[in-house]
Order: sequence, then C-alpha cells, then structure tokens
Amino acid sequence: MKTPRFLLSKSKVLEQYKIVEEVADVVSYSSKTNSLVTGMLEKNTDCLFSIHMCNELQHIDDLSRVLFLAQGWDNTLIEDLLQKGIFRFAVDNEADLDTLLNYLKNSDKIIELMLRIKLKENTLRTERYFVFGMSSETVNARISELKNIDNISSLGVHFHRKTQNMAEWNLVYEVSNMLNESTLESIGTLNIGGGLPSEYANTNLDVMPSIIKRINELKTWLNDKNINLMVEPGRFISAPAGKLVTFVTAVYENNVIVNASVYNSDMDAILVPVKLLIDGELPRGEGQPYVVKGCTPCSMDLFRYRVYLNEVKVGQELVFLNAGAYNFGSDFCDLERIETEIVE
Repeated sequence: MKTPRFLLSKSKVLEQYKIVEEVADVVSYSSKTNSLVTGMLEKNTDCLFSIHMCNELQHIDDLSRVLFLAQGWDNTLIEDLLQKGIFRFAVDNEADLDTLLNYLKNSDKIIELMLRIKLKENTLRTERYFVFGMSSETVNARISELKNIDNISSLGVHFHRKTQNMAEWNLVYEVSNMLNESTLESIGTLNIGGGLPSEYANTNLDVMPSIIKRINELKTWLNDKNINLMVEPGRFISAPAGKLVTFVTAVYENNVIVNASVYNSDMDAILVPVKLLIDGELPRGEGQPYVVKGCTPCSMDLFRYRVYLNEVKVGQELVFLNAGAYNFGSDFCDLERIETEIVE
C-alpha cells in the first residue's frame, strides 16, 4: 500500500495570490496557514508576511517583509525583532502596547504600528473562541496619542474576520462606525485580516462575488481618505493549491477507511470544522453513499460523514481537494507526519 502525501501546486498559489492582489493595496500572507506557501510567495511576489510566533521566522529570508503580531511580549523580544530588521508590528491589547511604547522611549528605532480592534461577529456564545483586540473607544483614543510619537512612522488599524464566516461583510458601515474622523485622518492602513473563504463540502462559495464587491467598496472608500487597504489571506491562497492523496485500506457496509487521519492531515475537520471535498464525488443521491474515516480508533476521525461516490475498492486512490490550509498534524497514536510534494 502506498503512503499518503500532500501535493502543493506553486502555479495555483500564484493564481490565487493574483486574485487577492487585484482587490487590495497591500497583501500580507498569513504564514501560519501553510509555511511552504510562504517561500513560494517570497520568491515570486512582493507581498508581506503576517507572523505570530518567532519560530515562523525560519521560513522567511527577508525579515523586512514581516508584519509581526505581538502577544505577550517584553523588551528582550522587541529588541530581538528590531535587530532582525522587523519594523512592522500589530498589537491587540493595551499591555503589549504600553510595553512597546516604554521601549521606544529609549530607542531611536522607527516602526510602523497597527492596533487591533474588536470586531463584533454574529456568532453563538460557545465560549470556544478568544476575542482579540481593543474596544473602538480605546483604539480611537490611543491612535490620537500615538500620532505624535516620533518613533512611529505610520499608523494603522487591524481587525480580523473568521475566514469561513461569509455572511457578515458590510465593511464600510462597520468601519465608519468603529473609527472616528480623527482616527481615519491619522492612519495610513486598514488591515481587514483574512476573511476570504475557500471551498469545502460544507461551505457555499456563491457569496464570493458579493464579498469581492464589498471589499472593492471598502477599498474605494478608504482610498478616498488616503488609506491603503491591506488583506491577510491565508486559507484563500493555500487551500486550493493543496491536495491530500490517500489510499483505501478497507471498505465495509458503507464505510471507507483510508491510510491517513484527520489528526495528521486535516485537523480543520475537527476544529473549524470544514470538510474536504473528494475528487470525483457525485451529486447527492447519485452513486453510493459512503462514510470516509481516518485510520485511528477515534470516532471523530472523520473526513466525510456522507459523500456520494462510484463504487470504492480497497487499494484505490482517494484524493481530497482544497487541502492546502492548516494541514498540520498531531502525535496522536504516534501518527507519522505526511510529507508534501511541491508541483509546478
């Protein structure tokens, strides 16, 4: 039996990037989504890279292209980042902001700074998600203070909409209600984070044209105020560029077992959850209905709860589409890491 593998297409990465490039003034790829994509984009585009952890810096040669999103830092870390040539920062709380400002009092370094603002989303109170950012009142007040600091060459505001949360895109209305006129006159960039969705079995991309329309509306509105629109795509660029190739190890009743697990290939299936499309799957009611399960004994190790396929046999290849985003794994059951093959 062959081993599973990821296939990552360079040409698809660049194709997706060009779509984003057309709707934004600045693109900053979210490197945590798939670090292999980071190298492709650094060599073939002029985009920036949004980085959350110092460990991620190993994937980037030119660190001047980094936008570092701080979380619980201190003077030692700030100095280390500046020494590495990183000068773009985003902070999401006043404690981290004050730590940075105290450092800058005794420094001649010049930085670009964004403040992250809380964005209300109409989601259920699941107590599952941490809410990042400062209140609009705090951001407006601190921007007024920061615009007079010599060490800060430009200011911006950052927020982040969950990528697959596709129903909430009245951006001009939201931004105009969050930021006062003084703030809009003081900032040079508005970073809307991610938000561009990818296609999965349980998502609907029919809304994409309306999302692009809303982003274009926001860009026009911002540009009229001399503000650049920055986007931070991750999933939109990397997901369509990846495929997960697996092989069927067992078929019984309506169950298909493959030689991979969501725990070493598609943790998104549990965490988000989004379900990967399968190459060759049929419309509902055609073919045969199957459950596609991973190789571990966990009952949650499910790639698809129901998918319609032509007759599946042991040994055949089963390919999952749009599998290039967040394809990290775990050491559950001592699962092996699935290797990635780069294709043009």
